[in-house]
Amino acid sequence: MTPGIRSSQAPYIAAIGLSARMLAQSARRAGLNVAALDIFGDRDTRQYAPLWFDIGGAGLSIDPKPLFDALERTARLPRMLGFVAGSGLEPLMRELCSAPRLPRFIGNSAEATAAVREPHRFFALLDRLGIAHPDVSFTPPSDTSGWLFKRADGCGGTHIEALDSKTNHDAADGYFQRLAAGRSMSALFVGARGKASVIGFAGQLSTAAGSRPFLHTGSIGPADLPPQVMADITAAIGAIVANTELVGLNSIDFMLDADTFEVLEINARPSSTMTLYETASPEAWPRGLIDCHLDACLSGRLPPPSRPAARLKAGQRVLFAPRGFVVSGPFSNACFSDPACHDIPQPGTRIGAGEPVCTLVVAQPSTSAVRDELERRETLVLQRIETCHEDTDAVISSSV
Repeated sequence: MTPGIRSSQAPYIAAIGLSARMLAQSARRAGLNVAALDIFGDRDTRQYAPLWFDIGGAGLSIDPKPLFDALERTARLPRMLGFVAGSGLEPLMRELCSAPRLPRFIGNSAEATAAVREPHRFFALLDRLGIAHPDVSFTPPSDTSGWLFKRADGCGGTHIEALDSKTNHDAADGYFQRLAAGRSMSALFVGARGKASVIGFAGQLSTAAGSRPFLHTGSIGPADLPPQVMADITAAIGAIVANTELVGLNSIDFMLDADTFEVLEINARPSSTMTLYETASPEAWPRGLIDCHLDACLSGRLPPPSRPAARLKAGQRVLFAPRGFVVSGPFSNACFSDPACHDIPQPGTRIGAGEPVCTLVVAQPSTSAVRDELERRETLVLQRIETCHEDTDAVISSSV
């Protein structure tokens, strides 16, 4: 189905998040009509979802009132299957699962989400299952060196802060976790009927920003891990799903140190890493991974165990503005014509220093080539920011 062309026969889903583009794009691959609810209204989001609702609040946050008002409106759309939630909705999930007059929520129940998002319950479960995790405390450690504070309902690394002797945190808002050694990794998986199917593994990209030492900026995958490590992590995921009844697309974050791993947290929702697998191996997911999410949540079906192996590696990286600027028509058009650019801002959008500009997505034969291509593409977009006064043809030709 052509993006932006609405079929009167296809069912609708509502895609919600800080940015709904990834969910909307995947849903269009599945042949669905999409209503997008997010805070940006980017050009490609509105290409994939002709119906768009602004749910932005102060700063880069979701305002509950327009969110619930918009969801009530989408409930009246013909053949509405329900809504799928992405990142940024963690503090509102219990209310979204129970509020009247909304479309059906296609995802984890409030109880399943709480089982992995409430720290006391989640780390007690890991201990009971014998699954390793970094040391956790619900009272401030006497020696703050090497400790982090994490808010339980956060996402994207914005909920993680490094502790120091002057930090004062209320543990009622989160928990304290010892910094773990190794590489930051994640695994995307699908749950249904107490069983799990792992889609793939990915390396996480992050940067330090102010008091946030691990602001999430992207990922690269599928990652090749030792067979025994993959088997051990897959077994851990299976045990967690069997004890929580997680359904649909979810992801687990962990630290990998040589051949040992420690679980950090679970995102009980579709993860941004789904882009990697749809990009690196589109033939394995011809209808997109949201189709797998719907199958698991609505029909209890897991994806088939035998899938075409990915021939490429893929990477995604959020590009943050080095300075504040207003998006010009030429800049927006140049990014819109660049196949590596996604989440493309509308002309006239004001972007502050340090705020996201767009997301770069590339595919290459190797992980090192992915890193190089992300660097090249980022340089091009940064050049466009500085030359956005040029005419459209000049800006586009500079990226060829």
